[in-house]
Amino acid sequence: MNKQKVLLVDDEQDILDLIGFNLEKEGFEVFTANNGRDGLELARKNNPDLVLLDVMMPGMDGMETCRELRDDDNLKNVLIAFLTARNEDYSQIAGFDAGADDYIAKPIKPRVLVSRVKALLRRNNGAEIEVKEAPSHGIVIDKERYVVFKEGVQLNLPKKEFELLALLTSAPGRVFTRETILANVWGNDVIVGDRTIDVHIRKLREKLGDDNFKTVKGVGYKFEP
Repeated sequence: MNKQKVLLVDDEQDILDLIGFNLEKEGFEVFTANNGRDGLELARKNNPDLVLLDVMMPGMDGMETCRELRDDDNLKNVLIAFLTARNEDYSQIAGFDAGADDYIAKPIKPRVLVSRVKALLRRNNGAEIEVKEAPSHGIVIDKERYVVFKEGVQLNLPKKEFELLALLTSAPGRVFTRETILANVWGNDVIVGDRTIDVHIRKLREKLGDDNFKTVKGVGYKFEP
């Protein structure tokens, strides 16, 4: 059985050593880099299952590195989680805006971090989403290629945006609560906040238009054809 691969990118060697040791002890194959540019090179060479990124690094910071990963056709669906001491709301929102799947605040106990990593990877390896086609609003979701077509135009969405869109369009008009969205897209054992959903909805609106995504205040979201 092939080991799952984790890329750690942080400018503090002590953190790379500590986290790397604990992940390797759990059976992961670990690669490390102490800056964003080297991290990108390692990601393109090794195609990791998960990238753990620090935010504040010299040269190319974590946000820019995340965006570069998402712009690479071969890496756009890799799981990305920020692991950082920057825990302000605006930093978290910027992280999700850049394309991250999770945002983990330092300090964190190694055993807890390993559990978060396993939860992310377990969710990523879950059941595939079925193709849903809704001619009335011109959206086709192709699970084989993980792409979306809007009125014949192909859109390549990051994994979580893809899964969120597939969930909402699976039952047009139905209100999906925030709890339901989190459980189906991120999984019950992955800790993310409400802002995560809001950022992903905003990005879907930017790419597919505002008209179809409706906010039900205090409850959640729905897709209206």
